[in-house]
Amino acid sequence: MNTSKSIKQCIIQLIFDRSLNQSVKSHQLRGAIGSLYKDNILFHQHEPSGKPVYEYPLIQYKILEKEAFIIGLGKGAEVLAEKNLLEKMLYLGKEEYRVSRQQTSFFNSEIGSSIEHNVYKFITPWMGLNTSNYDKYQRSGNTFRKKIMLEKILTGNLLSMSKGLEYTVNRQIQNELLDFTEVQTSLKGNTMIAFNGVFAVNFKIPEYWGIGKSVSRGFGTIKNYYH
Repeated sequence: MNTSKSIKQCIIQLIFDRSLNQSVKSHQLRGAIGSLYKDNILFHQHEPSGKPVYEYPLIQYKILEKEAFIIGLGKGAEVLAEKNLLEKMLYLGKEEYRVSRQQTSFFNSEIGSSIEHNVYKFITPWMGLNTSNYDKYQRSGNTFRKKIMLEKILTGNLLSMSKGLEYTVNRQIQNELLDFTEVQTSLKGNTMIAFNGVFAVNFKIPEYWGIGKSVSRGFGTIKNYYH
């Protein structure tokens, strides 16, 4: 039987007075929104002193096909659903944009173990590697060994996500990378290797949520994938 749990999800799409510059990044949206709500750590994960708060992010920021989205789960969803950003001025990159329209969706999603395997596609690069496992990945040799390593990392990402969302995993997670390609991306000014791809897993992930590293900055966003 499925042992997933229901969790609140909020998706806000911001429509601006003009099209976003193609250079606008998710972390710039995060910075702009975080500066509006400095009194709430959920929006920016920094203490008043500026010190980072190392907790699982319950609010994520995405720029998808030049459209701006803010997504929350659990407490993040409840806080986000109360916000009205209409007519707010946001500095994104080197330009200022006015929020002319806001579309808010607030609903229940499912997270957790499932009998069936669900297929997901990364629609933003997945940051599966860090400084400690990057060299091991490069030394692993052939594609098959790299695939096995990445599948283990993906399982770890799902376990970390579950802990952050207060869900207890009571069934072994089984996943398979059906397709993956390396892509170069930038994080805090550093060039990194990330991945695009498709995977199957006996686990339900809320759509448009991100897994892996730097998810609050828009990395690792997934979408249901149908063949």
